[in-house]
Amino acid sequence: MTSQRVGYGGQVRVARLVWSPDLLEYDFGPGHPMAPARLALTMRLVADLGLLAQPTLEVTDVAPASDAVVQTVHDPDYVAAVRRAGTALEADEARGLGTEDNPLFHGMHEAAARQVAGSVELAQAVWDGEVLHGLNIAGGMHHAQRGAASGFCVYNDAAAGIQRLLDLGAERVAYVDLDAHHGDGVEAFFWDDPRVLTVSVHEEGRTLFPGTGNPADTGGTGAASGTAVNVALPARTDGPGWLRAVDAVVPPVVRAFDPQVIVSQHGCDAHGLDPLSHLEVPVDAQRTAAEWVHALAHERADGRWVALGGGGYAVVDVVPLVWAALVAEAAHAPVDRGAPLPESWRQAALGMSGIEPARALGSGPVEFRSWRSGYDPADPLDRAVAATRREVFPLLGLDPHHD
Repeated sequence: MTSQRVGYGGQVRVARLVWSPDLLEYDFGPGHPMAPARLALTMRLVADLGLLAQPTLEVTDVAPASDAVVQTVHDPDYVAAVRRAGTALEADEARGLGTEDNPLFHGMHEAAARQVAGSVELAQAVWDGEVLHGLNIAGGMHHAQRGAASGFCVYNDAAAGIQRLLDLGAERVAYVDLDAHHGDGVEAFFWDDPRVLTVSVHEEGRTLFPGTGNPADTGGTGAASGTAVNVALPARTDGPGWLRAVDAVVPPVVRAFDPQVIVSQHGCDAHGLDPLSHLEVPVDAQRTAAEWVHALAHERADGRWVALGGGGYAVVDVVPLVWAALVAEAAHAPVDRGAPLPESWRQAALGMSGIEPARALGSGPVEFRSWRSGYDPADPLDRAVAATRREVFPLLGLDPHHD
């Protein structure tokens, strides 16, 4: 199967962004870290950077997914419980509904099902060749389990998008998760499925929710062995260290798996300003990782790429910058590193948040040492990377000591 690039205004339609103001209705209430403002500010920046005028980008609305679609990855009883919780506002803590992480709100089912629809419809469009890249910045709800909400995530749109690809006939889907938190929900869904490679680069579970994602967690038995890849980084890992880890693991395992589609989750809570994690990864490093994933999609998957949002709770100075840059990257219209942020956006952000925003979109490339430069056993970061390579590389036919 090959992607069909669709003509648009005499040019190539490269990317489709799912967006509707209705996606702001996924709202756990005042004071909750998952503030809808982070999406509103991202879309305002996307517009003010002129990306919506790019002929390579289209924006489409989306309605909530049907119960049948949601139930491709969630138990019917759980879907019914979410619907009740969002109507009667009665907690069901056994299913993670009405907890501190996942407070109840009216319309919870519809709001979460809209996220699911975005990722599923993009997966279908990318597989069918309608568009090369798909973007759902409101998606990436990677913690939700088959029968329970978890970690601000009610439904797992990432898993639903991957499941749609499998149902359409995909034989190999690579999922790359760059969120500071382990992508435990997606990993659990596909633990025993050799058609899906899940790769998660996250802060180690000893210091951050959900406490999972160890290097020795490498997937199920038989053909699924080696299809879960976990890079558990020490707290305070900085940009150069984070890029060193991503570069040492993600490209080799994705190339070895040789996917037909890449689905990636770009939670940006690894930033030093994020209030919930303990990593220190700047905007520019996160942009670089997105560029690498994009390049891998073209190198190995004929360009088929679905990129999702995720975590990220520094609402003004991190989330809009990372995700607007992601949209630009997917549209093949990247914004210059260090480019001044539009004054119109800065004033809107200041008015919305009361926080003086950054003045530039990052400051420039982040230099890092390639794994080829050698391994330092005294460095906690290098030990973490080496542990992952040692556990999973042989299962994928790779040498953990060489690229």
